[in-house]
Amino acid sequence: MLPDKIHFGAIMDVGKAEMHTGNFPEPGPEDIVVKMNICNICTNDYQQFNGMRKKDLPMAAGHECSGYIVWKGKNVNPLYEIGMQVSNFINSCGVCYECRTGNQDLCTGKFSEDGPCSDGFYGRKPGERGFSDYMVVNQRRMISVSNDIAPACAAFLEPFSAALHGLRKGHVMPGEDVVIIGGGTMGLVNAQTAHALGARVIITEIDPYKIDRAKSMGVADVIDSRNNNAVEEVKRLTKGKGADVVVPCVGLSAAYKQAYDMLRKAAGRFIIYSAGYPAPEFPPDMVNSNKVHYNKLDIIGTIGANSSDCADASRFISNRLVKPEFILQLNKPIPLRDIQKAYEFASTPGTYRISVDLQGV
Repeated sequence: MLPDKIHFGAIMDVGKAEMHTGNFPEPGPEDIVVKMNICNICTNDYQQFNGMRKKDLPMAAGHECSGYIVWKGKNVNPLYEIGMQVSNFINSCGVCYECRTGNQDLCTGKFSEDGPCSDGFYGRKPGERGFSDYMVVNQRRMISVSNDIAPACAAFLEPFSAALHGLRKGHVMPGEDVVIIGGGTMGLVNAQTAHALGARVIITEIDPYKIDRAKSMGVADVIDSRNNNAVEEVKRLTKGKGADVVVPCVGLSAAYKQAYDMLRKAAGRFIIYSAGYPAPEFPPDMVNSNKVHYNKLDIIGTIGANSSDCADASRFISNRLVKPEFILQLNKPIPLRDIQKAYEFASTPGTYRISVDLQGV
């Protein structure tokens, strides 16, 4: 029997989050009902919480989540079985021009309601919120992850999909030298994904704790850029060539300058993965149009993922080609009822992903 209420977390004001209760949406014939286990607090989430990213409030969102199917409508594909672990998919309409041409991450179809939702909260509609104990969503919105994978790791489907999407846009090839600037959460996600694609990976980081975590993964050379010249070290490791691809996972102008300096100058690829507030500035040489032209420099913007990226990221996680446990904060998930505490912890500098126990109501 399905419950009659849903519990969900929401940011009410800068620095204030609460758990709320709403009516359980009536599922349709193409819907599945998922009993949710975990939602990880991503960078976008905690930057909304601490006011770095200005969003309409109250905000009920969350997208790095996982759970198990407990009900499905009569028209749901047999692919989806009761008890199957699934993770949240893309918030897209599926019919606009961008969706039809493979850019679901840039959907213009207004899949979410304009303005506040029917219950007064901005963000995702009731039943589709990641920070909730149940989700009621159309079957196309979810993708399966092996039941052998821990729920907090299955919830990493979205960030690994996004990293895979960006590296594919950068045409990363086996054996290429890929530098990841920053050993935080998304730096380690990009590093693991690049390694799974067959690249030789180099991570630069200044924080000793993050350096140790990056080394423990065993997928990359790690440069302590506080005590070493990172550009010179990259040049040394690549025998003077420089990196084929650089991915700054730190949204700072200094990181962009360093990335450009260590990039291979002939046909190098600069993937703009991380946003920064304020927006990072490009080095003057980098945006010199003649240099971009003559050196065949690729400056690649990326955000989100499409359906094929999500399907492939699920296989990467399910088959243990990537290991999200290295990117989790090593503590027990925090109950949904204590989501204020979870956001405060996630906003602490130096932390990795914080998991929220969605059944902890």
